[in-house]
Amino acid sequence: MTYRLVALTVASFFTLVSLSAQAQGLRPSAGNAAVAPTVQLQPGVAQQADFIVAVVNSEPITNSEVQREVQRVTQQLAQQRTPLPERKELARQVLESLINQKAQLHLARESGIKVDESAVDQAVQNIARQNQISVVELERRIAAEGMVLSQFRNQLRDQLMLTRLRERDVEPKVRISDIEVDQYLQEQQSNNDPTTMEINLAQILVAVPDAATPEQIAVLQAKAQSVLARARAGEDFALLVRELSDASDRANGGQLGLRTGNRYPPLFLEATQSLAVGGISGVVRSGAGFHILKVLEKKSSGMPATTVTQSRARHILLRVSAQLSEAAARSKLADFKKRILAGQADFAVLARENSQDGSAAQGGDLGWANPGMFVPEFEEVMNRLAPAQISEPLVSRFGVHLIQLMERRNTSLTVREQRELVRTILREKKLDETYATWAQDLRGRAYVELREPPQ
Repeated sequence: MTYRLVALTVASFFTLVSLSAQAQGLRPSAGNAAVAPTVQLQPGVAQQADFIVAVVNSEPITNSEVQREVQRVTQQLAQQRTPLPERKELARQVLESLINQKAQLHLARESGIKVDESAVDQAVQNIARQNQISVVELERRIAAEGMVLSQFRNQLRDQLMLTRLRERDVEPKVRISDIEVDQYLQEQQSNNDPTTMEINLAQILVAVPDAATPEQIAVLQAKAQSVLARARAGEDFALLVRELSDASDRANGGQLGLRTGNRYPPLFLEATQSLAVGGISGVVRSGAGFHILKVLEKKSSGMPATTVTQSRARHILLRVSAQLSEAAARSKLADFKKRILAGQADFAVLARENSQDGSAAQGGDLGWANPGMFVPEFEEVMNRLAPAQISEPLVSRFGVHLIQLMERRNTSLTVREQRELVRTILREKKLDETYATWAQDLRGRAYVELREPPQ
């Protein structure tokens, strides 16, 4: 989902409140934008006395907080080469995002949602791992950004708290009916716009040198026509590519990759838009030479894939309770892993004896699973495992897990499985919409006092 925490990189974490902020779900609320005050951001203001720009449920937001976040957003957008809005507009949107965040944190604390140190430790490790650096290096970069480590951890704790709040208050409201799935499929199947179709083409290129004479061009064109005749006569296209193509993609059969039509050269699109899968175009002339194109795949961009990589994993789940803290559960599972790797225990036996999940009777075996079937924090760790490898203990909304990947395979999806993928697509979209409505409603119910800067 768009606001899951584990997807954060170092750069995006340093911009916890940003214009997009989709990883954390901190979207600016357009409905309240007009009432935000002007925030003073002139050079040198940091050395002046700080002042409060807003109060949310008795909690203040200071001008220095807004300045820090504006600076981080600016740095992130610059790295992404994204055009910056005017500084006044950027400050307004950052302030509105901070207000939404404070309102949600207030509700989370009032609801009794808590995040202990072990969960923060896990999140820090996830961020370091995703950036392929050590925790020590991550902390060094945090310091280089001018952030105190305790501040980093507190902000990370807030994000975990917000994620748990949204999982509790937003996700249960989202349901997708069979009628919605049917309607989506009908709309996608009736979409004939070639620019939005996803197409995978393979090409054979007969290159024409820049300084080629008319005679040389004629010879090369004749060669291309000969290659076309062989392809249409049924010779293996990939073998013809490797034998005759002058393009750099000949090693992979000339495949250009699945992409939307508007990402192909117009002349390629025009030559193939009326062809079915398996069809071969005529000779197409470009500045590079003569191309023969074959349609390998063609589908609506909104349709699910017909083949997926499935994973079969098993796990041991310990649920956090008054009798078992997250830290204790992690320690217990870490000991299980140590014993399994030493050959002193069997994963399936430990799962049957200890796991608090319905899969315990099967030795923790979760069966073959398609992408998206597990919660993101679980699936992300599982996807990094090699067959037979065991994860470190990880925390999800259900408790603490120890995962072992058993095997992977590529498989074609049944019609039912394709429908479930469509359901997932629609659910993600509706989650965003439901979250936006929920956040706006919470913002409206919060006590928010906006203050003008001192004169």
